[in-house]
Amino acid sequence: MFNEPKSQVRTSLPHGVVMLGIVSLFMDMSSELIHSLLPALFVTVLGTSMTTIGVVEGIAEATASITKVFSGALSDWLGKRKILAVVGYGLAALTKPLFPLASSVSVVFAARFIDRIGKGIRGAPRDALIADMTPADSRGAAYGLRQALDTVGAFLGPLAAIALMAVLSNDIRMVLWFAVLPAVVCMGFLVFGVHEHETNKPNRAARLPIHKAEIKQLPSFYWLVVLIGGLFSLSRFSEAFLTLRGMELGLPIAYTPVIMVLMSLTFSIISYPAGKLADRMDRRTLLLLGLALLIGADLLLALADNVIFVLLGVAVWGLHMGLTQGLLSAMIADAAPASLRGTAFGLFNLVGGLVLVMASVIAGIAWDRLGSPATFLIGGGFAVLTILIILGTMPRSKVYQ
Repeated sequence: MFNEPKSQVRTSLPHGVVMLGIVSLFMDMSSELIHSLLPALFVTVLGTSMTTIGVVEGIAEATASITKVFSGALSDWLGKRKILAVVGYGLAALTKPLFPLASSVSVVFAARFIDRIGKGIRGAPRDALIADMTPADSRGAAYGLRQALDTVGAFLGPLAAIALMAVLSNDIRMVLWFAVLPAVVCMGFLVFGVHEHETNKPNRAARLPIHKAEIKQLPSFYWLVVLIGGLFSLSRFSEAFLTLRGMELGLPIAYTPVIMVLMSLTFSIISYPAGKLADRMDRRTLLLLGLALLIGADLLLALADNVIFVLLGVAVWGLHMGLTQGLLSAMIADAAPASLRGTAFGLFNLVGGLVLVMASVIAGIAWDRLGSPATFLIGGGFAVLTILIILGTMPRSKVYQ
């Protein structure tokens, strides 16, 4: 069901939401410092093919999404979400030293796999905890703020990588060691700054693993949002391919983190304003605008013949992410019953993650066999399909809940 927004919209957000945003900031700073250099590590140090990169990145993200299903349902059953967030963030922090120690693709794959398990454990409980803390008329802003702070970290991490690469004479392995510190800081904020929401109650009626009885309680609008989220994932692929496109057109290895810096900057700038807009205007319009930006980014990246056009495409890609990611989370939070929010976020992320595997593998194969422009043109084609399905299935409204 969806209704008009309330006449008075709150101007402040709960302290716990801000703390979770700061936690996300430091973990993303750590993760993106590593991820901004992984394509260069894959290609120049480990000699990896584009198809292999697509498979590694796709499986890593799918692992996170599959794990979210079980952690989300477990958080509903326990009535405790913070402890799962601590386990997930802690597991991710423990993997950071594996990246500079890696001597083969298999070690990087193992590190990515474990790191994504950590992401999967924390993701759905954290998103459900935000919904627990936040009134319905402020959820767009809450998810937008968390996404914005998360993306500030995704901006600072690659920026630090650029500076460290210059200071350390392009020693990738040495630079990767610096990712450990923000991961430790993240854990401090989570353990001491975030508290379990007092109204959470165990849902012992829910069965583990997820049972069809719980799935049947999720309304039809929820499943529509899941469908749209899956189509968004099909339209995108691992952001490693953005960096690889820049390298293909002459971006020096030391400056490859610029790609993630730029994408994260535009992503973070627009996320919170977009979240606030989502509490006040037609959400379908914002989704369509985000897809239009994605198509524009794909065209710029496909047709680029120099690094400047790649950077422009990356900036537009970040704008599309900022418009859509927090918005989809807010729509899931509004559509799902309170007692099944963890399960709802888990299922949503499962579908998106499995589709992302296909998208990343398709992108890698297309790059190897047809050339890099084909990768981005195929992504744009899927985005056009998503627009058509949204227009045909999703009604106009102001606030979904």
